[in-house]
Amino acid sequence: MDALEITGGIALHGDVQISGAKNATLPILAAALLAEEPVSIGNVPHLNDVTTTIALLARMGVEVSMHDGMRLEVDAAGVHDFTAPYELVKTMRASVLVLGPLLGRYGRADVSLPGGCAIGARPVNIHVAGLKAMGAQVEIDGGYIRARGSQLRGARIVLDTVSVTGTENLMMAAVLARGETVIENAAREPEVADLAGFLVAMGANIEGAGTDTIHIQGVERLGAADYRVMPDRIETGTYLVAGAITGGRVRARGTRPDTLDAVLAKLTEAGARIECGEDWIELDMEGQRPSAVDLTTAPYPAFPTDMQAQFCALNAIADGSGAITETIFENRFQHVLEMQRMGADFRIQGHTAFSRGVPALKGAPVMATDLRASASLVLAALVARGTTRVERIYHIDRGYECIEEKLRRLGASIRRIQV
Repeated sequence: MDALEITGGIALHGDVQISGAKNATLPILAAALLAEEPVSIGNVPHLNDVTTTIALLARMGVEVSMHDGMRLEVDAAGVHDFTAPYELVKTMRASVLVLGPLLGRYGRADVSLPGGCAIGARPVNIHVAGLKAMGAQVEIDGGYIRARGSQLRGARIVLDTVSVTGTENLMMAAVLARGETVIENAAREPEVADLAGFLVAMGANIEGAGTDTIHIQGVERLGAADYRVMPDRIETGTYLVAGAITGGRVRARGTRPDTLDAVLAKLTEAGARIECGEDWIELDMEGQRPSAVDLTTAPYPAFPTDMQAQFCALNAIADGSGAITETIFENRFQHVLEMQRMGADFRIQGHTAFSRGVPALKGAPVMATDLRASASLVLAALVARGTTRVERIYHIDRGYECIEEKLRRLGASIRRIQV
């Protein structure tokens, strides 16, 4: 099993190229099931979750080929299997995203209940209720969501809670439905808007993606498209925190500053100097220790839950006390327990992690429990005295492309080892 071995205490300096967004790539790949002609998808990151999604599509009969390293050609003309089996989807909750397109185009889907990170419950009731409102017959049987519906019809759907995958699944199901579908209390995340952009490129009629109300007029068919996946805002934020936590200067290239307002505001509050261009963000801590921040996670455009763990690492060594409150997932502070092994001073009370920053952490063997937790432990290791070994990094390979190579280019002492 792979691990990362990191020797801390080095201020990071330099430029880092941001990869395509995992959380946009996965629904866009699922949406390719809707096209009657081949589609081309660019800026695709090399990640385990992407590999798993490609394997899932291939099992269904989709032909997927890679060109120029980051571009996929996807042809769904030969789909013959409408099942997403447990053995393929147990490690990746985003697999539920094939439910909407399979049902919308083929009238049937059998999708295993999703797995993924151990950060709390992810109920599928929002997906099921929305599909039923569109006329589908849906039941959960033997660990599978089994959906049938020869012709979905438009409906007004009000989501009980804001759900990114729920919004995306229902949007994909609706693009070929008869009539108009309105999704209210929809997720506003940029990745939702990116998926809508891909669907529109294939011929869908969608308005309002990126707002809390999405209008979809069903069309007869979707065809060919050539689309480029948006940059990964969470990867961007992670490398900016790496610069902040080490007192360095990091410029993230090939990114979108407009998707990171809440994160950049908190980095500025922590004492960083931030400059932005059209497709880059530069953070400079000028050798200073960051100041502790208070924050609360919430749906976009508020502070993202996927950046919570990284800011826990920042608060661990920051000057002062901070409070980080998690409102999205109920079990997302496991990284704090590992940071305490490195000398961090945290107290967890309910859904809040209270911190008192220490001048330095100490290297120790630690274990990643989910994707973003693994990134936070890497960040903590970058400022720890001595050497830290981060184990179970298969989590990090699900969402960060070549993280050790990118950090080495910024000056970090990091290597991948076998344990």
